[in-house]
Amino acid sequence: RRAWMDQFGVRILEGYGTTETAPVLAVNTPMHNKRGTVGRLLPAMTHKLEDMPGVDEGGRLMVSGPNVMLGYLKIEEPGVLQPAEEGPTPGTRWHDTGDIVTVDDEGYVTIRGRAKRFAKIAGEMVSLASVEALVEEAYPERETAVVSAADDSKGEKIILCITGEKLDMGKIRDIAKQQGKPELMVPREQLVLDEMPLLGTGKIDQVTLNKKVEAMLSKD
Repeated sequence: RRAWMDQFGVRILEGYGTTETAPVLAVNTPMHNKRGTVGRLLPAMTHKLEDMPGVDEGGRLMVSGPNVMLGYLKIEEPGVLQPAEEGPTPGTRWHDTGDIVTVDDEGYVTIRGRAKRFAKIAGEMVSLASVEALVEEAYPERETAVVSAADDSKGEKIILCITGEKLDMGKIRDIAKQQGKPELMVPREQLVLDEMPLLGTGKIDQVTLNKKVEAMLSKD
C-alpha cells in the first residue's frame, strides 16, 4: 500500500469478503479506516465470534445479513437447498467464514488466520499466517511458506518451507522476542524445496505444499 501511494499517489483501502456474502462483508473507507484491519462490517450485517479451543483472543467469525446466501446446492442432491443455520432475524442465515478474527471496540475486523491454518502446539493454537508474517519481516526478499506437521512431543510442529539456502532462525527468533511473541511461533524445522508450488493466482498452493512436506518427512 505504501509503495502504491509513493509511486502513483493511489490510496489502497483493504476490505474482506466471501462468495457467500455476495461478496463483501467488511471494508475500510476513506473516512473510516484503520491500518492492519479489513474495516468494519457493512450496514445491516451482524456477527458473532465462536470460541475456539486454544485461541485466547478473538474467535471464529460468523456473519448474517441481507447479503448472506440462504444455503448451498450440493451435487449429491440436485435442486435441494441445504440451508445454513438460521440467523438472528427472520429470513436470514448465519455464514461460517472459517476465519479467526478479532473485532475491536470500534467494530474494526482484524483477520488472524484461517481456522484450518492453525497449529495446536502443546495445547496452544498458533496461526500459521502470523508465523509467515514473522518470517517475511525477517526475510522479505525470500520465498517462504509455513505448514504444520505431527509431532510426538507437542502434538504439532511448525515447518518452514523455503527455496534456496536455509535461513538463520536466530534472526526470526530475535524479531519474535522484540514483538513479544512466544517461542512457539518460531518454526522448528526447515525444508528446502526445488520450487514453491503456486496456484494460477500466484498464491501458495497449500494442498500441494502439504503433500510435498508429508512426502519429504516420510523419507526421513
